[in-house]
Amino acid sequence: MIDVLNLALPYFGLIFLGFACGRFKSIPDSGFAWMDFFIVYLSLPALFFRILAQTPFQQLNNVRFILATTLATFLVLVLSFCLALAIRRNLAESAIGALAGAYGNTGYMGPGLALATVGAQAAAPVALIFCFETMLFFSLLPLMMAIARPTSKSPARLALEVARKIFLHPFVVATALGVASAALHVGPPAALDRLLQFLQNASAPCALFTLGVTVALRPFTRVPWEVPFLVTIKLVVHPLIALSLMIAFGPFDPDWVKTVVLMAALPPALNVFVLGRQYGAWVEPASGSVLLGTLVSVATLTTVMWLVQNGGLTQVLLR
Repeated sequence: MIDVLNLALPYFGLIFLGFACGRFKSIPDSGFAWMDFFIVYLSLPALFFRILAQTPFQQLNNVRFILATTLATFLVLVLSFCLALAIRRNLAESAIGALAGAYGNTGYMGPGLALATVGAQAAAPVALIFCFETMLFFSLLPLMMAIARPTSKSPARLALEVARKIFLHPFVVATALGVASAALHVGPPAALDRLLQFLQNASAPCALFTLGVTVALRPFTRVPWEVPFLVTIKLVVHPLIALSLMIAFGPFDPDWVKTVVLMAALPPALNVFVLGRQYGAWVEPASGSVLLGTLVSVATLTTVMWLVQNGGLTQVLLR
């Protein structure tokens, strides 16, 4: 257990260090715009590209894995939406609330944590999960908001905007380029690859610290009573559903299964708040869900990491 704590605490330590700095040092929110740009457009895309480019293509061409992981996230999204709708009776707010129960922090926390816990073999499943979950969320949410708040935009224009958000997202572009590199066995020149490695190494510390600061700067007054239920779905129910579907669709490499469960156990993503603010719906509860989920995940995610490293999940798979 000490080994797991030694592995987990530096990650949460960076988050809480950023949170403390955000609370005690008055820095405008706009001051982090370039840091966000660096993380989203340079550092994390470099990580995904190098991970996939160095992974054998046959490991990436895994339709059963993609179906199992995406279906798990979709089922959790539907469950969270039904719960939020039953409480809020508002389609737009329920759509954002559903993200709190299904949209994990796969961008900021996922890659570094999975690689450190499972090893280099976690690289391919992490990238695939992120790519197809991004497509799922960024296609369903605009559709639900269009239904909740009809606009004058034509269906064709709305579809074009959704497609642009999905396929031009830096993570998705980097994933596609990485898969193409793996398939064609063509890598970047040595100097460019070294530059990408520098960017990759900066991804985890920059992303986690920025996450902490950004959460600290978010409005946070009270926690509506649906938030703890949605956080519980994200941190407990999502990993269980993901594990069940991996067993049902399997067999898969045990390290891939461990990675899926670990990724499913991540707390709600900061994008839950960002999207809530963008659409003007469920804004303060979204902020509370990110903060509460991150705090509770210190215990739940550390437990999952312990199970991964001590063979608990492996014993389940072998039964």
